[in-house]
Amino acid sequence: MQSVAIPPFEHFYEQHRSEVLRFLRRRVGNGRAEDAFQETFLRALQAYRRLEHGEHLRAWVLTIAGNVAIDTLRRTRPESELVETGADDDRPAFEELAPMTDGLPPKERAAVVLRYGYDLSYDQIAAALGSSEEAARQAASTGVRRLRRRSQ
Repeated sequence: MQSVAIPPFEHFYEQHRSEVLRFLRRRVGNGRAEDAFQETFLRALQAYRRLEHGEHLRAWVLTIAGNVAIDTLRRTRPESELVETGADDDRPAFEELAPMTDGLPPKERAAVVLRYGYDLSYDQIAAALGSSEEAARQAASTGVRRLRRRSQ
């Protein structure tokens, strides 16, 4: 299997910036989205040279954006303001997972959100997390077990 070449960062940025900004606006609000956007692409730029292939870059950058959103909300929002998950709202599934997965370790949280929110396969999750397929499967499984224990 031939791996996909990594595009220049400028092309990567142009291709994903609008979606990342929309994602962050939904997660942290318009007032904080611009700073979170800058932080997301700064983190992506710092890690970009370590990528081994150009597959699943969308999932990779959205994982970074999700982590930045969590960090932003933890720094700026008291716990009492966190949004409760409601079955009747029309948010995408990955946004509904955010409040439930906040307490998970970062890799487990990312694996759960990518698997059940974005419906990615374990090989896609592995690529986004920079791990093996088995490690991605294990992270998602462990994350789900933690969530189940928490809800009991």
